[in-house]
Amino acid sequence: MNPTQSALPDPALESLLAFWADGGVDAMLLDAPIDRIEAGKFVPPPPPTRKPVVVAATTRPGQPDIGAVMAQAQAAAAEAQDLAQLAEAIAKFEGCPLRFEGAARQAVFSRGRADAPLMVIGEAPGPDEDAQGAPFVGRAGQLLDRMLAAAGLTDRVFITNSVFWRAPGNRSPTPAEQLVCQPFVERAIALVQPKMLLLVGASSAKSLLKKDDGILSLRGRWFEWRSSTGDLELPAMPTLHPAFLLRQPAAKKRAWVDLMTLTERLDRPERPA
Repeated sequence: MNPTQSALPDPALESLLAFWADGGVDAMLLDAPIDRIEAGKFVPPPPPTRKPVVVAATTRPGQPDIGAVMAQAQAAAAEAQDLAQLAEAIAKFEGCPLRFEGAARQAVFSRGRADAPLMVIGEAPGPDEDAQGAPFVGRAGQLLDRMLAAAGLTDRVFITNSVFWRAPGNRSPTPAEQLVCQPFVERAIALVQPKMLLLVGASSAKSLLKKDDGILSLRGRWFEWRSSTGDLELPAMPTLHPAFLLRQPAAKKRAWVDLMTLTERLDRPERPA
């Protein structure tokens, strides 16, 4: 349909487009249908013979060497002696492809208390975060802040993401993109030294916990997060992403139960040594 022929008023159309973008839709269907079954019967001619290209064993054509990129990230993260240095190292890091594919302005690292007892780890920055340079500052972030305030956690959290650059079309980050950012996330945990982690959204939970289960299965359960070196272990709870709660308000009750369960454990007196 031609946009000028739409019966929707402009605000409603913009709201609909924003809803689709928030859900990860970044492409439009064609006006005319295509019979994919019939098209699949066509056998293309073989490509012309070309001289083979020798590629190093540690790389794939058009892709970076993940091992080398991770080594660079680990070295840069290890040199950071405080959060300011870590933020600077992330801003300079060029190993994550999102820096050049989705981010329009800057790296988005963190906000919150530097010695917080609770670290909140989301998935990836969105357009508002990319513009302001801080995580969870858009509509989803405002809902998260209201939930944290209601739970008495406003000044007790450090907030970051599993990757630090916006993904194209606001899609979820890939495991490879999260993997190259992992050393920076782990270094942030080591510097802040929280008592526990709140993993917000499926991508964050799967990446940090190395799980394949869906977020509806993971949420509200306690897991032990362990660093890649094995020298750090923390209790971690996955929960629903506030962007999902904006689309499914009925699910807010489950997220609130998760937050209450976490807060109760956070405030539980420590056992004497």
